[in-house]
Amino acid sequence: MTTLQPPAAAVRHPVEPPARRARRSWAGWGFIGPFVLVFVLVFLAPLAYSVYLSLFRTQLIGGTTFVGLDNYQQALQDGQFWDGVLRVGLFLAVQVPIMLGIALLVALALDSGRLYGKDFFRISVFLPYAVPAVVASLMWGFMYGTRFGLVGDINDALGTQLPNPLSPDLVLASIGNIVTWEFVGYNMLIFYSALRVIPQSLYEAAEIDGAGQWRVISAVKLPAIRGALVIATIFSIIGSFQLFNEPAILQKLAPNAITTDYTPNYYTYSLSFSGQQHNYSATVAIVMGVITMVVAYVVQLRGMRKEA
Repeated sequence: MTTLQPPAAAVRHPVEPPARRARRSWAGWGFIGPFVLVFVLVFLAPLAYSVYLSLFRTQLIGGTTFVGLDNYQQALQDGQFWDGVLRVGLFLAVQVPIMLGIALLVALALDSGRLYGKDFFRISVFLPYAVPAVVASLMWGFMYGTRFGLVGDINDALGTQLPNPLSPDLVLASIGNIVTWEFVGYNMLIFYSALRVIPQSLYEAAEIDGAGQWRVISAVKLPAIRGALVIATIFSIIGSFQLFNEPAILQKLAPNAITTDYTPNYYTYSLSFSGQQHNYSATVAIVMGVITMVVAYVVQLRGMRKEA
């Protein structure tokens, strides 16, 4: 005997009361509400205010007036701004590969399991990241000094004439040395964490194939941490374009080598707090933010394409 089933359309499901659906909706907003509030206050609101400021100009005669995109046109023709952009671009092209290369070598050494005192070495490399940038810049700045610092003491003790690290020709390399010392440990931790989650089966397959240590690095480890390499590169690019603390601190020690427009961020700071040009300062900051976003996005796209 067969039992006839009612058609699907005839099956009625219990309808949830509107009040319960509303409570569920508000419950979701209760979880994400604090984040949305903080995001709006610390990111969207300052960004919107900066855009608003960039559309005006304050003059001695006439006060604050709406100028539209005139500030942006001025920024695009500002030689001081573009000199700073080129300077940090050169800094990025040289310092970031060196820093990430050292961090990768250290991470591979730690992951190899053949390094004596691995835990102590890992903490020692990471420790400079815990030093504030201002303190690190002051410390290295005094060591760079030829009259009062380590370089000067070496010259006096050995009778040599070491080049001045704070001279106009070498100051950018000296800043790169400080930034590398600060952030090698941070990037090392990113790479080392990615290396520790590589599946053991990949190493077993490489061992069965008879792959040596260098072959394992090139065929297993580096492809497996490509995502971490892309992330570290993007972070380093953003940090390079935001270069401020190191030149701002060293400027007091080397005023002839570091000007107030040495980097875009330092230029923005000088315009706002020394020149009282808040509107134009906001414009320069927005233009620099767009440049940073475009460069970081291009690097991300290239990294994702290679990973695919």
